[in-house]
Amino acid sequence: MTTQVIVLNGGSSSGKSGIARCLQEVLPDPWLSLSVDTLVDAMPAKSRTSGEGIEFAPDGQVNVGPEFRALDEAWTQGVAAMARAGARIVVDDVFLGGAASQERWRKALAGLDVLWVGVRCDSAVAAGREIARGDRIGGMAALQADVVHEGVRYDLVVDTTHTESLACARTIAAHLA
Repeated sequence: MTTQVIVLNGGSSSGKSGIARCLQEVLPDPWLSLSVDTLVDAMPAKSRTSGEGIEFAPDGQVNVGPEFRALDEAWTQGVAAMARAGARIVVDDVFLGGAASQERWRKALAGLDVLWVGVRCDSAVAAGREIARGDRIGGMAALQADVVHEGVRYDLVVDTTHTESLACARTIAAHLA
């Protein structure tokens, strides 16, 4: 297996994190799982409530400012550096900018073997998961379900609407083999 990075892109509550955990179990080598949520959680609290950082509006909109963009750029470059140093990495991200977000990752991961995976989920199902999770702002899943895929090119697409994370992970693993 030569793939060094698997990038999972999908909207909030689409099942990316569950797939990433399952990939860690089904893939033969150890893989790190890093999520955009890891970045957001690592940011100072004041950066999560300011227009300069990242803001989560009451209707589920996510707005990012220059401070977030700078930290996100550093994080993206750091993930790429870990892959170049030999770590295999599953990235769980939400391409709020669609194709522009993918291009940012493509530049950072240049020269690495990357598998681009779209994680789709019916917006109503994702919205139900969002409610069940209780840690997301209502509306985020529905708003992101389609927009994160606009203009993005994938090697593989999985749909978690009716397929469990483990089955999706096995599909991805089979694609790598």
